Amino acid sequence: MADIIQNEKLKLTNEWDKTFPKSEKVVHSKVTFVNRYGITLAADMYVPEGANGKLPAIAVCGPFGAVKEQASGLYAQTMAERGFVTIAFDPSFTGESGGLPRYMASPDINTEDFMAAVDFLSLNDKVEPDRIGIIGICGWGGMALNAAALDTRIKATVASTMYDMTRVNAKGYFDSEDSEEIRYQKKKAMCAQRLDDLKSGEYKLGGGVVSPLPDDAPFFVKDYYDYYKTERGYHVRSLNSNGGWNVTGCESFMNQPILKYINEIRSAVLIIHGEKAHSCYFSKDAYADMTEDSKYTDNKELLIIPDAVHTDLYDGGGKNAIPFDRLESFFAEYLK
Repeated sequence: MADIIQNEKLKLTNEWDKTFPKSEKVVHSKVTFVNRYGITLAADMYVPEGANGKLPAIAVCGPFGAVKEQASGLYAQTMAERGFVTIAFDPSFTGESGGLPRYMASPDINTEDFMAAVDFLSLNDKVEPDRIGIIGICGWGGMALNAAALDTRIKATVASTMYDMTRVNAKGYFDSEDSEEIRYQKKKAMCAQRLDDLKSGEYKLGGGVVSPLPDDAPFFVKDYYDYYKTERGYHVRSLNSNGGWNVTGCESFMNQPILKYINEIRSAVLIIHGEKAHSCYFSKDAYADMTEDSKYTDNKELLIIPDAVHTDLYDGGGKNAIPFDRLESFFAEYLK
């Protein structure tokens, strides 16, 4: 007998609790949908005010360790102001979405989260199912590319200020820990932590963005602090703003690269990154890999934003760094 697909009842916050102002140009509502693993996901849905008929749609997620009330919600609301039906969703195990234990991440399940969002939009009566795109921010930029390589329904993908989470877990920042010995020690420590968690009966948290900020913190740590630990971007449900992922939360990223087949993506892809972002190498390398020996390069683009750092593409950084005009024209072209 087949299992019945059903949604878990989630506890959703109804009041406006975002890190950005509410727009009067869109209609906002809370929605839920279920992924292939039976985990129910929570999302904010944004529909252009006065919209009639079926519209193109975009699903948004990220950054890695953030929630939909932060950057992804800002992207979703802004794109809805520009004529798209959008959703910003919390990934499995985080925010208002379901999934136990909490604060876990998975290259497979989190890619599936994007595909489940496409499922939801495809069946929504406000959406034209052949006109769906996705936006992934930071670590979910890599997930978005992975989803685009797998899901043929996705017609256009934007990866913004992208991280390849499998690469950074396996090789460290700037590939500075790319050695078999360092990886072995990391894996050994996480295996020991698994047993400690079982003995204690709870999962140990790894900690969010460091606070207080050390005087000698590298720039990218200061960059994250300025977003996640200040009024600019702090949110009570954000992992990065608070206790972080479980110590073992990203264990499977160590040996499961997610960008293996991105040079087979036939649909349109726009990768955007800040020129001065510590993470810019992820996007440059992903674009090179995506276009190398590929038959599908005419609809691929790498857009570097002058003077922008990593978190400037979370909320504009006070200098309108997010190229929303380009995002609008990109999706208008490829979600025809």
